Parts: sequence; structure tokens; C-alpha cells
Amino acid sequence: MFSECRNRFTFDCKEGRATSSRVYVRTFHRLCVCVCLGRFLVFCTMAMDMVKSVILIGGSQKGTRFRPLSLDLPKPLFPVAGFPIIQHHIEACSKVPEMKEILLIGFFQPSDVLNQFVSNAQQQFRISVRYLQEYSGLGTGGGLYHFRDQIMAGNPKWFFVLNGDVCADFPLVEMLKAAENRPPDTFSILCTNANRKQSLNYGCIVANAHSKEVLHYVEKPSTFVSELINCGVYLFTPKIFEDIATVFHNNQQELLSSSDDQNGTGNGGWQRAEVIHLERDVFAALAGHGRLYAHETNGFWSQIKSAGSAIYASRLYLNSYHDTHPERLATNGENKPRIVGNVYIHLTATVDPTALLGPNVTVGPNVIVGPGVRIKESIILQGSYLQDNCCILNAIVGWNSTVGRWARVEGTPSDPNPNDPFAKINSETLFNPDGRLNPSITILGVMFADFHTQGRQPKEDRLNREYRGGQRMAEQDLRTWTLMPSGSIAKVGSGWTELSLPSR
Repeated sequence: MFSECRNRFTFDCKEGRATSSRVYVRTFHRLCVCVCLGRFLVFCTMAMDMVKSVILIGGSQKGTRFRPLSLDLPKPLFPVAGFPIIQHHIEACSKVPEMKEILLIGFFQPSDVLNQFVSNAQQQFRISVRYLQEYSGLGTGGGLYHFRDQIMAGNPKWFFVLNGDVCADFPLVEMLKAAENRPPDTFSILCTNANRKQSLNYGCIVANAHSKEVLHYVEKPSTFVSELINCGVYLFTPKIFEDIATVFHNNQQELLSSSDDQNGTGNGGWQRAEVIHLERDVFAALAGHGRLYAHETNGFWSQIKSAGSAIYASRLYLNSYHDTHPERLATNGENKPRIVGNVYIHLTATVDPTALLGPNVTVGPNVIVGPGVRIKESIILQGSYLQDNCCILNAIVGWNSTVGRWARVEGTPSDPNPNDPFAKINSETLFNPDGRLNPSITILGVMFADFHTQGRQPKEDRLNREYRGGQRMAEQDLRTWTLMPSGSIAKVGSGWTELSLPSR
């Protein structure tokens, strides 16, 4: 949109000199286009500060707590509130003035689905989006340092770094404005509050109450340090590469001085020198030297580590749609299903008018929801078929799955403590330290016989059985019930259903 400037404006052009009291101005990257009364067009070079963004998306060896949902689809592309997780990041970055480019850094192998996502993101947000593949996991700082030339191309003044496994309202514009009022070549960390117990699971920040300078930083401390925690969103200037380089050279020196030649000079050793973590290796050294500042947010924030946390993140984004994208939320009406609370239904989905959806429900592409179906606090992935009168509560129904008539798939909520304003979601692990699935505690209407993966199959062939880590999962023809640990998997039709039940 053109903004109107009511101040007097004078300029020269080939047609002569003109003066006007009404000028329309539109600012592009390093360019100001002015139209005076529709008669003159002038291009004026302006000194705009370029901004870039880097989104760290990890790789296939990460996100094991998110399995099996991440087995066939990279976790950053898993749909939350109707869109891939990192699309929310890209959308927030695209709203920052003078944002030039968004880089995705990770060690996923290039694939058709990843390439298609990048192409679609470029077209939708009209901004350059590229994927840069690490040769192996280099840590949050190592990946930045490895691709520093790509990040610095075009000489940006600022660049954001966002972890790909968080959900937030991403107040990037506010972070940038605050940083512009601080000393040059200082950096910012987005932070929020957690309770004392849960703060031990995050990077903890001690900051000056007035200046917000970070005085002390500890990553996942063993004892309480601070209730102010790192949100995994940073704002840097190019100066940060000097600090990362210092860590890299120190790592090299340690390897050279090692008495073990294989560790010190072998290829594996040199690669380990490039593994750098911003949180542990850089922030701790910067704290207390006037170069690192905390930007506290009162908006929503959560990590996305497990299936249960994906449902919670979906709720947070659906709530935010009221202000940012009200058109995405389903509404009640004639020949429409009954909607309670916030619900997203993809345009290609078919939902029977007698179905009841909500609150916090996402229905993906090409999903069919039959008559009398009840869905609450759930994500229904692409191509699923929910047959008549089935009930889905606190669950994720996998791609191309079928839930039979009158079936009930129910998990337990994994929400933060509602009585603690600073509580965060607990991401329960699927596997215990010896690699076995955590024990289950709930049995709902299932027919089963005692057996082990090493034992004999029961003669009874009424149930379809699957084995994962020595635990039994069962499927009935029409009514599917499960004996499941937190966030485990159950076979439903041709796909997988993800449930979130608490571990014992």
C-alpha cells in the first residue's frame, strides 16, 4: 500500500522541477518510489538496513521423541494448526521490514517434499527461501559458522536465528526495534518465564532488571538459576561470527594438543571442532560483558518435542488466528458441521454436517469425516477417513488412516499445569534408557492375551498385532482400542494413530 506523506516534497526530474504538498511514497529494498499527483515518477536511493533470517531445522537423527510422525516426513514440515511447523516461522520472518532472505539450515537429505515446501514458501511469501544442507549435525552455532558466507551475502546488518522446534508469536519486529536502541554489535535472546522446576530443562538467563543485559547464562543447569528461560530465537549482527570463530579455534587447539592422534588430527577430530552450540559455547562467554541482552515476551511460546506438544502448539496457533488470520477458522452455518471453539478445516476436507468438532481441532487435506463423528483436541492428518459416530479425543490420526464406526480413540491431555501461569508443557519420552517403550497404564475395551515378542502368538486371530520395543498394540476391525505409553503408536487402517497417554 502507498502511504501518504502530507509534508511538502520537492524534487527534480528530466521534465523539470516540481513541488507538491501531497506525495505518495512506497519503500522497496534500498529504493524509494515517489508518485507526485500521478504525473511524476522518481527513484531515490535510500540507505535501508538489510535483514536476513536463519531457521535451524535439525535432521533425521534429531526429534526421536516425535516418532513415528517424523519417520516419513521431516519433523519441521509436520502440520500444526493446518500448516507446516516452520511455515509459521517463515510467515513471521516475512513480516519484518527489509527482510531479504530466509535460510533453512539442517542435515536432512534433500527430498521432493522439502524442495516443494521451499518452492511453495517462496511463491506464497514472495521472498527468497533456500535450504542449506550440513554434512552432519554441527550444532546451533556450527551450522551458522559453516554457512557464514551465505548468510553474509549482501552484507545484512542484522540476522535472526530461530530454532525450528518451537512455536511462538515470534515478536521479531519488536526485537529489532529494541536492538536498534542498544549499543552497536550487541545481540538479543528472546526469553520467557518458567516455573522453578521446569526451568532446569532450558537455558536459564540472569538479566539486569532495567537494562536487560544478560549477566549470567547457564544451559540446562542442575540447580535453580533463574525463571527466565531461552526461547530459541536470537537476533545477531555479523559480529557474532567472530565469537563463534573464537570457539572454533579453541576447539582446534584442544584437538591439536590432544595426545590421541586420531582424535586430534583425524577427519573425525576436525569435524568435531566445527560442532559448536550457541547456548553452551557462545552465550555463556558473552554474558556479563555488555554484549548480550534479553528480550522478554509475554506472548505464547512452547517447544514442539513430542506428539502431545504438537497438539498443544496447534491450540496456541489456532488461538492466535483470531487476531492474525480469522479467515482460517471454521464457523457454524447451514449445512456445516457444528463448531465449538477454534477449528481449522482444510478446503479439500469433507465433513458431515452432523459431526461435532472442537475445540482445538485441525482437519487436514482430503480428510473425510462421517456422520455423528466427534473430534476434540486432535489433529487429523491428510487422507484419513473417520467413519460414522467414531470419537477422537486428544489424539493425532496419521496419514491415510481409517477409524472404524463407533470407534473411540482417546489420549490424555499433556497440557501445562493450568494453575501455574509460568508452567510449560512436559515432553514425555517414548523410550526409556534401555531402548524399550515406557510402560502403559490405560486399557480401554481391548481383547488381548498375554504374550511377548519372543513368545508364541495366541491362536486367536481376532486381533491384528504389531510389535514395537516389546510392547503390544492391537487393532479390531471396527472398534480400535489401545494399550499405549505416552505418545506411542497404534496401527489404524493403513496409517498410524498417535496417542498421548501418560507414562507410569
